[in-house]
Parts: sequence; structure tokens; C-alpha cells
Amino acid sequence: MIRIGTAGWKYRDWAGRVYPKPKPRGFDELSYLAGFFSMVEINSSFYGPPRPNAARGWVERIAHRPEFWFTAKLWRGFTHGRNATQADEKLFKEGMDPLMTAGRLGAVLLQFPWSFKNEQENRVYVRRLGEKFAEYPLVLEVRHSSWTDPAWLDSLAEMNIGFCNIDQPLFHRSVAPSARSTAKVGYVRLHGRNYKQWFSAQANVRERYDYLYTANELERWADRTRVVAEDSEETYVVTNNHNLGKAAVNAFELCALLGRRVEPPPQLVAAYPELQELASEKTKPELASEETKSLFSKQ
Repeated sequence: MIRIGTAGWKYRDWAGRVYPKPKPRGFDELSYLAGFFSMVEINSSFYGPPRPNAARGWVERIAHRPEFWFTAKLWRGFTHGRNATQADEKLFKEGMDPLMTAGRLGAVLLQFPWSFKNEQENRVYVRRLGEKFAEYPLVLEVRHSSWTDPAWLDSLAEMNIGFCNIDQPLFHRSVAPSARSTAKVGYVRLHGRNYKQWFSAQANVRERYDYLYTANELERWADRTRVVAEDSEETYVVTNNHNLGKAAVNAFELCALLGRRVEPPPQLVAAYPELQELASEKTKPELASEETKSLFSKQ
């Protein structure tokens, strides 16, 4: 099983591209996205443990899509600040409980920065995190290539923690593209290759993840994903190049490359002609209804 989706769903700059603009009455972004993809990665959990009521709401909003699952990033207090307490652990788990109870949580991602290197203290820390959150399918995302040591990968497999295969701008000792699987859960995350902004201290989040993958770049990742899926029971492919809806564009293209062609919404086809070959005749902007054309003209 390969599930494909985006990192997050609540972005203002997706209006008129991923989502219709103006939004119809009662429009819900998560429910809408679930109509196209088979998973989404919860990004907000990185910035704070989700509230149980919010998580229950997420489950309710995708009830019409039984095949749709979530993955979630662990709160950064455990991975970046590393100052989380037992109370924080309790809060995070309470936020995950509704997803677990509903059978909709596919994985929890332990994401560490490039500065987190393969050293004894850090290996012990990862192992302890694995024990704290052992009730979840866990995946480790690291940016420094020291973590690709075969002995460490064997340790990950022993702990039943998946390895996150990432695409990112490469510089000295960055983790390069790979197709590794160390647990039942396989994971792929595409961050984009915006070299100019990735290393800029002045760049904001939108600028850093402003990148649209080419068809050739995606084909190579589709090949790697197939390799990961061969050794995994569930594989998640997450596009994190979210600026201006580019993550959704590449997610639709990856769906097609991996055998699940999904028709993109007309407003996204209008913004990104690369998607026209996936669109039906009535969806293509040049053949759209007058009402749809009017929508495009307002963007």
C-alpha cells in the first residue's frame, strides 16, 4: 500500500490554486483534500501537541474517505528544543488518541535538524524516544549523512523505527536521496531543491519550500518509492514543497506515476499547465465553463 499526500493542508496561498476561490459556504480544506489523496501529514503537531477535540474533528471531516490516513510530526520540543517534559508527552499522546482510536494514524515522524549527528548521546536519545512513543508506528527523519551508517540502520530495524527517505538541497554531509526501509512503515518526504533560499537565514518558510519538481525528478522518486514499498507494509509519500500549492501539483503527478491517476481540480490545472495531461476535457481551463473561466480570471 502506497499512500500519497501533502504536508499540511492549511495554507492561505492555496486559495485559488489548490482550493476554490471564493470558497463555497461550508467549505472544508481537509475534507476537500481527502477527496483527492489517501493521506496527509499533520504539520501543526510539530509546533504544539494537538488538542483532542481538534483531532476528533479531523477524523470526522474525513469520515467519508475510509482509505484516508494521517501521519503526524512529533512536537519539536522532543526533537529540536529537546526540553519536553512528561506533561508534554502526555499532552501529545492525548492529541493522538482520537486518531489511534479511529484507526487513522499511520505513523509519527521524529524529525531532527541537520545539526543532530550520529553520536553516542544522540543514539541513546533516539532509542529513548522510541521507547516513550512505542505505541505508535515511528519514523526517523535525519538530515546529516552520519545516520546512514549501516550499523545504525540495523539498530533502527531492531527498534522497529522506519527510516525517512528525503529529498532536499544537498551540501556537505547532507542525507542524499535513498530507498531504505527499516520497519513495517516506509516513508518518503520531498522538501524541494531551492538551494538559493534553503540556506538563507533571511528566507521565510514559504521561500524555503518554493520548488516545483520536474517530471524527470519525480520519476526517479517514483522508482525509489517502489523499492521502499517492496519491503514495507505501508508506505507514505509526502510532498512538503508547499509554497503556492506546488506540493499538491507534485502529489497528483506522483499518484499518476505510481498507478493511481487522480484528476486535479480545475483551478490547480489553470495555475499549473503541467497538470493538463491529468485533466479531463471539461476540466482543462481552455475548455472550462464560463463560470469556471470567471473563477480563473479573478485569481
